[in-house]
Amino acid sequence: MAESNFVDYVKIYCRSGKGGRGSSHFRREKYIPKGGPDGGDGGRGGHVYLRGNRNYWTLLHLKYERHIMATNGECGSAKRSSGKDGEDRVIEVPCGTVVYDAETGEFICDVTEDGQQVMLLKGGRGGLGNWNFKTSTNQAPRYAQPGEPAQERMVILQLKLLADVGLVGFPNAGKSTLLSVVSAAKPKIANYPFTTLEPNLGIVSYRDNRSFVMADIPGIIEGASEGKGLGLRFLRHIERNSLLLFMIPADTDDIKKEYEILLGELVKYNPDLQDKTRVLAITKSDMLDEELIQALAEDLPEGIPHVFISSVVGMGIMELKDLLWKELNKETFHEVEHIVHKNIDVNTLPIDDEDFIIPLDDEEVDDEEFEEYEDWDDEDDESIS
Repeated sequence: MAESNFVDYVKIYCRSGKGGRGSSHFRREKYIPKGGPDGGDGGRGGHVYLRGNRNYWTLLHLKYERHIMATNGECGSAKRSSGKDGEDRVIEVPCGTVVYDAETGEFICDVTEDGQQVMLLKGGRGGLGNWNFKTSTNQAPRYAQPGEPAQERMVILQLKLLADVGLVGFPNAGKSTLLSVVSAAKPKIANYPFTTLEPNLGIVSYRDNRSFVMADIPGIIEGASEGKGLGLRFLRHIERNSLLLFMIPADTDDIKKEYEILLGELVKYNPDLQDKTRVLAITKSDMLDEELIQALAEDLPEGIPHVFISSVVGMGIMELKDLLWKELNKETFHEVEHIVHKNIDVNTLPIDDEDFIIPLDDEEVDDEEFEEYEDWDDEDDESIS
């Protein structure tokens, strides 16, 4: 996938269809001068749905289609004929898409499974024709219901990657190198900060043809939860990971302090991340001897499983896979359903709206609204069937 093709948020305008108006028509046939009301009902407007599709990996297809509008319902007609319903619009989104209201930042819905369908906007109900209002005391009703208006909404779609293991660390901690070694993914690797500018997914092969998904998140720096660096934009991808793999280089001055800084940024962004399973990997350990490894192991954070690895020489890679598989198959495996999505601050989102135009709903003139009907004398109303 090209780097420019990864789109993890879009802002789109959605509008359902309005309902068609009912008909106020009277039956007119030869030898039946006063046939009575027979105006049909209007059709309902089209709905707007969201549907998960596992064949999509980004929101790129919606970046160039930012106006999603269902069609209106048709009006009723004579002989109690109902109008045609408006066509529904289905927005295909990748699994893991979260929807927010663009005006208030309120959480609307979450699409996590392939084929899951959520109604985003409901189409307007069609109006009733005048034949519905015929009674023994009102045998010639000359009115019909208008259709319900359409619903419109500006929404923000955010993609949060679905992965089993999420890599967390400062820039140049060896996250992309590890992903390239344990999977077939080919992330960009270079010796400068923020080499990774977008998340990368890789399928890690394990024993007996088993596998799990690993996600490489761009580097996090101190203050990322406040908008520094690239962390604020990509921290949301960590929310869906079942397990967090913290990666800290062996040449770091204070491994425990750096781990606490990373954990603190995650908790500031979303306190629920503190409850996720965590594993610590000390990278670039090929420069250490046995004595240094034992000395560093004594000063690591307590209660967190750890392993010393080196992606370049393959040191501890299989041991890391065993540890990750063991942690993933505990009772806390796949807690995607337990994620609590909080409302967002729409003012902090870097979305350019200069060329975003909301289409106007041109009022269509319905000729049937001006349809003529015969004037009957009140004294002849009782002869109407």
